[in-house]
Amino acid sequence: MAYDVIVIGSGPGGYPAAIRASQLGLKVAIVEKESLGGVCLNWGCIPTKALIKSAQVYDYVKHSANYGITTTGVNHDFGAVIKRSRGVADKMSKGVQFLMKKNKIEVIMGYGKVLSRGKVEVKDAEGKTQVVDTKYIIIATGGRTRELPNLKQDGKKVIGYREAMVLPTQPKSMIIVGSGAIGVEFAYVYNSMGTKVTIVEFLPRIVPVEDEDISRELEKQYRKQGIEIMTNASVESLDTSGALVKAKVKQLDGSFVTLEADIVLSAVGVVANIENIGLEQNGIKTDKGRVIVDKYQQTSIASIYAIGDCSPGQALAHVAAKEGINAAEHIAYQEKKHNHIPEGIDYNNIPGCTYCIPEIASVGYTEKAAKEAGYEVKVGKFPFMASGKASAAGATEGFVKVIFDAKYGEFLGCHMIGMNVTEMIAEAVVARKLETTSHELLNAIHPHPTMSEGLKEAVAAAYGEAIDI
Repeated sequence: MAYDVIVIGSGPGGYPAAIRASQLGLKVAIVEKESLGGVCLNWGCIPTKALIKSAQVYDYVKHSANYGITTTGVNHDFGAVIKRSRGVADKMSKGVQFLMKKNKIEVIMGYGKVLSRGKVEVKDAEGKTQVVDTKYIIIATGGRTRELPNLKQDGKKVIGYREAMVLPTQPKSMIIVGSGAIGVEFAYVYNSMGTKVTIVEFLPRIVPVEDEDISRELEKQYRKQGIEIMTNASVESLDTSGALVKAKVKQLDGSFVTLEADIVLSAVGVVANIENIGLEQNGIKTDKGRVIVDKYQQTSIASIYAIGDCSPGQALAHVAAKEGINAAEHIAYQEKKHNHIPEGIDYNNIPGCTYCIPEIASVGYTEKAAKEAGYEVKVGKFPFMASGKASAAGATEGFVKVIFDAKYGEFLGCHMIGMNVTEMIAEAVVARKLETTSHELLNAIHPHPTMSEGLKEAVAAAYGEAIDI
C-alpha cells in the first residue's frame, strides 16, 4: 500500500506530524518500534511529572502543620507511587492510539528504516520485514540517554532515566551525575521520599543552561531540602563490585573523593537516535550527531524531513511538536493541499521548563547572553516573598527576573523560579512573539492576588516603578 507520508517514530513530534498531515488530506502511516507516544509520553515528560506530583503531595502532608492541619503516621508506598506513574503513562499512550484511529492513520509496529527515496523498511518484533511505499518521509526517531565511557549503565546499580522511573525498591542513597532537567527532577523526587541524594555536576553551577541567578537560587533551595551538591566535579570511575557503588570524583583542585551509594543515576544528557535508520546509505547529511535540516525541516533530500531530538533544535517535546506540524504543512503546501507555507521557528523564543520543586521556567536571553550580544540591558527582579498569593500558598521561594533592551524596551528574556512558574512562562513567550515592549507589559493589568503579578512587578522593578518591593 502506498502512502503520501510515512512518519518514523510516534513521539511528541511524530504523532502531531501524522495528525496534521492527515488533517490536510494526506494519506498517512506511522511506524513505531515500542509504544505509541514515544519516550516523552511513556518514559519521560508525562510519567516523571506524575512522580514529581506524588513527591510533592508527600511533602505537603509532611509539612501540613504549616497550614494548620495535623496529621499522624504519614508514610509513602514507593511501589504505589511507581504504579501510579506508569498508569498515567499508559492512559496517555492509549489516548494516542485513539487519535490515530480518529485521524485514520495507519499504525505499523516495528523498526523503521529509510530504504531509499520513497521506501521505508519496517522490521517487526519477530524479525519479519516489509517495504512500504511513500511519497514523503518524516524522521522522528527521538533520542536516548547519553552514555559516557566512565559511566557504563548496567540497569541495576548504574542506571538511566528509564530505570529511575521503575526501580523495584527505593534506594537509601543515590548519586546523580548531571544537573540538567532530568537530574534535578529526579533529585527532588527521591530526596522528598527519603533517599539521600548527591548531585555531581561537571560545570561550575547546577542547571547550567539557565540564568546564573536561577542556578544560585535552586542550589540554595536544594541544599535547604537536604540535597548535597558538588559542582566543578566529575565522576572519573565507578566500582560496582560491592554492595554499594563507589564513585571516584575529581574536584576542581585536582583532588579526589570517593562517594558511596546504592544507585548511580547517569543524567548527562540525550543523544539522537540516528544510527541504523538509513541516513548514510541515502546520503542524508548529519552534523554533530543530528540530521541537518532547513527551516521547513527538509533534509538534504527534499522529500525526507527530520524533526525533534534527531534534528538540531532544542531537545524539547514542544519543539518537536511544532517542527512536526511545520513539516506536515510544508508537505501539504507542496502537494497543493494547504495554502500557506509554514512560518519558520524562532529558536530564541522557545520556553524551557524544569519541573523540580521549586519549578524553573525561562525564555529568551539570559542576562549574560544579552550583554554578550551587545545589548545595554535593564534588569528587574520580583521575589515571591513579596507576593500575597505566594505567601498564602506557603511557597515564597524564588523570583521572576526580566531583561529588557535599555534603548528600545525590547523584551529580551524572562527567567522564573518558584511555584507553578511553568504555567506562567507562556505570557512571556507570547509577549516576545508579539514584540511587546516594557511599556505595554506595565500597562496590561494583571489579576490580584496571583503569582502572575510577579511578571508585571519585575518589569516595574526594571524601570524603577515597583510598588510591592
